[in-house]
Amino acid sequence: MLQGVLLWGYGIVAAAGLVAGSFLNVVVYRYLSGESIVRPASHCPSCLVPLSAKDLVPLLSYLLLRGRCRHCRTGIPLRYPLMEAGTAGIFLLCFHHYTFTPAFLQFAVLFSLLLVISVIDLERHLIPNRLVLLLLGWVILWQLFFPRISTLSALGGFFTGGFLFLAIALLSKGGMGGGDVKLMAVLGLASGLPDVLLVFMLAFFSGALVGVLLIIFKQKTRKSPLPFGPFLSLAFLGTTFWGPCIWDGYFLV
Repeated sequence: MLQGVLLWGYGIVAAAGLVAGSFLNVVVYRYLSGESIVRPASHCPSCLVPLSAKDLVPLLSYLLLRGRCRHCRTGIPLRYPLMEAGTAGIFLLCFHHYTFTPAFLQFAVLFSLLLVISVIDLERHLIPNRLVLLLLGWVILWQLFFPRISTLSALGGFFTGGFLFLAIALLSKGGMGGGDVKLMAVLGLASGLPDVLLVFMLAFFSGALVGVLLIIFKQKTRKSPLPFGPFLSLAFLGTTFWGPCIWDGYFLV
């Protein structure tokens, strides 16, 4: 009986994640294009023809249309199904760890915001201030009413994360952007001490690894900028779900 309820729960959460991912696609596209999130109605960016309901079914429409607009046959960016699937994955991961508890809502929204920030950073090498402020407000709200860590730990994470990245930004003379500094401070507030240090280490390790691989395969040069928002987001996700295991492995080594 319980197993059946859980299976239904996973199905509902996956569907909710796909729908949320479809909305996040709109947020990203409208931000990048400078359009309002409310108006106009969903439309093809190429031919501007409004999309019908059958064109907006998350993931399924992309597959049935074979990745092309129904009207002008222009290719639909792969970002759309990836964001929908990624958001569904985030929701399922949160449900797996927290089931239907307040923590599920807390982290499902938090990681969804980080996904939007990451995609925009990849596209524009920019972390929007308004999204960081929205993330900060969400973290503060939960810290005030449903705290998972102590206030002292949260503030310690905020100042430690912000100071570390600010120092790197000053020493690198532009190698680290102001958006990265602000995002790291907010993630420090959410993770607290000492987990902010794990976020820091995981982000730099993964960023360095990807950077080296891109240079080896001649996709980037040593002077090419590398968006750091996605690495911070992934590091925070890893710390949130598997932090104790990673710490244990680190100290065992």
